[in-house]
Amino acid sequence: MEAQPRRRRWPIVAGGVAAFTAVAAAAAQLAFAATLFSDNFEDGDTGGWSKSGGTWAVVSDGSKVLSQSSSGSENAREFAGDAGWTNYTVSARVKPASIGSGGHAALLARASSSTTFYRLALLSGSVQLQAVNSGSVTVLGQVSRTVSTGTWYTLSLSVSGSTIAGSVDGTSVGSATNSSVAKGRIGVQTVYAAAAFDDVTVSDTAGPTPTTTGPGSTASPTKSPTPTPTPTPTGTGGGGSTPTGAWPTSTGSVTVSGTISVSGTLDGGLKRYCCIGDGGQSESQDPMFELADGATLKNVIIGSPAGDGVHCLGRCTIQNVWWEDVGEDAATFLGTSGGDSYVIGGGARSATDKVFQHNGNGTVHISDFYASGIGKLYRGCGNCTNHYERHVVVDNVLLVSTKYVVGINTNWGDTATLTRVVVQSSSGIHICAEYTGVAKGSEPKYLGDGQGDGHCNFSASDITYK
Repeated sequence: MEAQPRRRRWPIVAGGVAAFTAVAAAAAQLAFAATLFSDNFEDGDTGGWSKSGGTWAVVSDGSKVLSQSSSGSENAREFAGDAGWTNYTVSARVKPASIGSGGHAALLARASSSTTFYRLALLSGSVQLQAVNSGSVTVLGQVSRTVSTGTWYTLSLSVSGSTIAGSVDGTSVGSATNSSVAKGRIGVQTVYAAAAFDDVTVSDTAGPTPTTTGPGSTASPTKSPTPTPTPTPTGTGGGGSTPTGAWPTSTGSVTVSGTISVSGTLDGGLKRYCCIGDGGQSESQDPMFELADGATLKNVIIGSPAGDGVHCLGRCTIQNVWWEDVGEDAATFLGTSGGDSYVIGGGARSATDKVFQHNGNGTVHISDFYASGIGKLYRGCGNCTNHYERHVVVDNVLLVSTKYVVGINTNWGDTATLTRVVVQSSSGIHICAEYTGVAKGSEPKYLGDGQGDGHCNFSASDITYK
C-alpha cells in the first residue's frame, strides 16, 4: 500500500528568528535524507530480489505483500540491494503467520553472505538485535515482547560504522558496537516460521539523493573504499578493455632456481620467468613466487613448468601476469585475515584442474582475464584443513574451452558475483557450481549449479556464449 505523505505542522514559539533557524536546519537535514531502495510489491513480482530457501510469492493481504508460506522451512531468505552497501537504515513491516519452536521472522542488514549479516528478529516472546557470523549468533540487544501472529510490526535496523541499532514500532531494541560485518545487502528471513513482509525501505542520511538505477531501487549507499591497484602499463591489458586472448611477447628471460619472495612490488617488465617444479599436479611443489601481505606481482610471463604458481600469503595484487602452462594452480590465496586480493588482466593456459585456488578467507577479485583449456577459473577450497567463508567477484573475462567458471561451498556461506563473462567453445560449461564443503580427507559433494540464490549472484545477461 502506498504510504501517504504526512503533513508536518511546526509549532509557533517565542523567539521567531531562533525558531526559524532551528526549523530551517531540521528541514535541511530532511532534504538530504535519501531513499535508496523501496519495494511495496504492488508490481506483483520480486524483481530485484534473490531467493535462498523457502516458498516465496507476492500475494494479496489488503495490499500486495511478499509472503513466505512454508512454516517448516529451516532457513528462508530473500536478498536485495548491493553487496557494497555500508551505512544505511532498512525498515519493513513484518507480519508473522506462525512462529515455531526456535523460529523467527526477521529483517537483515549488511548481508555479506547467506549466513553472515546483522538481524532484527521477531521471536515468540521477544525481539532481538543480533550479529550473525557464518551462522554463529551474538545477541546485541533484546526486549521482552509478546509477538502475535496476524499482527503487523514495523522493524527498523540501522548500521553506521560499528554502531548497530534496532527498533520495533519505534521502541528501541538495543544499540551496540560490533564490527563483524562491514558491508552487504538487505534481506528478509524466516526460520521455522511463515510471515509476510511489506514496505521495505532503505535510506541513507549521509549524502545526496542518488541516481535511480532501476524499477523499485536506486543507486547504492556510500561504499567502503576499495584498494586501488597499480595501473597496468599501456598496451599490456588489465586496464578494463575486453580480453582478446592475445598473448604478450616476452622482453627477456629470468632463470628461476627457487621460490622468489616478494614484499612490496615486483615489476617483471614482461620478462619470462622459468622454471620450477615438474609440471605435474602435486600441491607439494614449491611456488615460483610467494607474495607477502600487501605485495604486488605485475608484468610477468610465467614459463612452464611453474611449480605451484603464485602463493599469496595475505592480501595481494596479481596484475598482468601470464601463465604459459598452469600445471597445478596458477595462484593460491592463503591469507586468513580477510580483506581483498586482486587478479587484474593477464591470462592462463592449460589448467587441468584450477586456475585460482582459494584456501584462506576474504574476497578474490578477478577482472579483465583470459583463460584457455582450463578446468575451473576459481575454486573455493572444499576440503582444506580450515573452513572459511569465501567470496569471489569475476568481471570481464574471456574463457575458452573451460569446464567451470567458479566453484563455491554454500554450507560455509561462500558467494560468487559474476558480470561480463564470455565463454567460447565451452560446451556444457558450469557457470557457478555449488558444493557442500567437507572435512579434509573427504570429497566435497556437488549440489548443482546456482543462479540468483544468494550464493551465485548473476543473471543470464551477465553470461555471453560464443
